[in-house]
Amino acid sequence: MNREATTLIGDWPQYLTAAMLVMVRLSGLMVFAPLFSSVAIAPRIKAGLVFAMTVLLAPAVAAVPNARITLDMKGVLGELGVGLVFGLSLTLLNEALVFAGMLLGMQFSFSLVNLLDPNSKIETPVLGQMLGWLGVLVMIGAGLDRSLIAAVIRSFSAVPVGQAVLQAKTGVALAAMAGGIFIAGLQLAAPVIAAALAVEVTIALVARLSPQLPAMVVSIPVKTMVSYVVLLASLGIWPGWIERHFTALLDAAGRLIATS
Repeated sequence: MNREATTLIGDWPQYLTAAMLVMVRLSGLMVFAPLFSSVAIAPRIKAGLVFAMTVLLAPAVAAVPNARITLDMKGVLGELGVGLVFGLSLTLLNEALVFAGMLLGMQFSFSLVNLLDPNSKIETPVLGQMLGWLGVLVMIGAGLDRSLIAAVIRSFSAVPVGQAVLQAKTGVALAAMAGGIFIAGLQLAAPVIAAALAVEVTIALVARLSPQLPAMVVSIPVKTMVSYVVLLASLGIWPGWIERHFTALLDAAGRLIATS
């Protein structure tokens, strides 16, 4: 028993160094990752979660083969980069939802209706905020927050602490993933855009045949009502879409970390 206690006391600096590196990697999630980065969560709760996970993970992380338990600039920057890759990759999903909300707002004639987003502190379209909260609900309901934590924990085995080195190709890959925001947002808004376009074309043809019809007065309410119906009908497929894209972004982040 005395020998075990002596070993534990002798290895205490190593465990403390590993805990610091683990804490740096986890901090990237609290800054950028969806749900965890929300200002609605009190900072002390985030700090408590990071501290609890660090205490649980530090002994296991220190025992991983090839782990470099050294608190230097290389180790800190590498661990911070791993957390940022996970956080930035998953933030793209929120940006795609906001972009889809902006496109939908143009079809609903809500292009000038903006609200102050309490998370980003900037004005965003009202439908963009609605879709953002829908994404948060889907993440919580589908347990995607736990999947994110599990992926980060697995990353300690794929890339031991102190061994992470982000390369230039990682930034290029993140930039290419950011370009998918526009395609993803357009996919979400496509049914409503198509319905609104069909209504406008139909009213234009009717107005051409009947010049007495006040096309400008009729088109806006009819387009808005049809867009609402199509949006409500398409909301059933959105949770599955959000879950698939979240999983795809999480897998892409894991591959970027493993190849860095």
